[in-house]
Amino acid sequence: MTNSKFDELRKKLDNESWPAIYMFKFIVPSDNHKIALIESFFEDDAEIKMQASTNGKYTSITIRQVMLDASAIIEIYVKAAAIEGIISL
Repeated sequence: MTNSKFDELRKKLDNESWPAIYMFKFIVPSDNHKIALIESFFEDDAEIKMQASTNGKYTSITIRQVMLDASAIIEIYVKAAAIEGIISL
């Protein structure tokens, strides 16, 4: 994924005041390695909530963390995009 795919998000985020709490939401296949990778992108004090799908094939991960600026948010989305099967909401 290129950063140009995040241009619209960057425009919206640039209008916010930083630092601020930002909520990330991902859906990923229920694979402990993939879930751990996502968790590794965030600080220890991030609020992380997970919910397995009814059939257990996927896990929804919601993370709230104080972010310093739009670039820090985009950086996490770029890292997450490298995980096979992930959906970023």
